[in-house]
Amino acid sequence: MTEQKFTNFVIDKLEDMKARDLIVIDVVGKSSVTDTLVICSGNSKRHVVSIADNLIVECKHHGHAPLSVEGKETGEWVLVDLGDVVAHIMQDASRDFYQLEKLWQD
Repeated sequence: MTEQKFTNFVIDKLEDMKARDLIVIDVVGKSSVTDTLVICSGNSKRHVVSIADNLIVECKHHGHAPLSVEGKETGEWVLVDLGDVVAHIMQDASRDFYQLEKLWQD
């Protein structure tokens, strides 16, 4: 699967679980860790964890097991590291506080 197709796959899986306010940021040349950040919001701790769980399961089914998953214990901000794509699934308060979009966008 090409990187763009994989990014679209990740977006589809996030949208399947009703993730809100999805933003895709190309960080090629800005980060040595990943090429694409996908940031989205969930309505509650349970919703954030459910979105992350669905993404993890679907990626595993397609042969792209996450390299790392952080934050599922609290559900405030779950990071799913898929290598070329890193998904940040956040509650609104965390998203407003950390403002990743401002940090990574030009």
